Amino acid sequence: MGKLKALPPLLTSLSPRFGPADRFQQEQARHQRRYDEQPWRKWYGTADWSRLRNEVFQRDRWKCQQTGVLCVAKHPAPRSPVAHHKIPHKGNPILFWDIDNIETVSKEWHDGEGQALERGAEKLRGSPGHRF
Repeated sequence: MGKLKALPPLLTSLSPRFGPADRFQQEQARHQRRYDEQPWRKWYGTADWSRLRNEVFQRDRWKCQQTGVLCVAKHPAPRSPVAHHKIPHKGNPILFWDIDNIETVSKEWHDGEGQALERGAEKLRGSPGHRF
């Protein structure tokens, strides 16, 4: 009787379809760098922030103050509520914790038009003669 030989594999390995396999670690490292460079980002993870944002949502009756849509979905849905700082705080604790500086907006507005407005304001701040 002859020796049994191992059969070659019928399947080959597939290349990743969603980018590098270590994308999760890269994203974690990016977040850690942001926390290291901007320590105030940790304020968003506190119980005080959670209470404050819920107060804002209740005050605004879960309605986007920019578009009027009800923010009744769960993150990351477009109609999930986001507590948005009207005046960007950039680490200023007075602006960060001021309930009158925070409004309820939809995630869709915040991630689109809201971010565009903030980027535009940052460009404007750098222009000569403009005071913020």
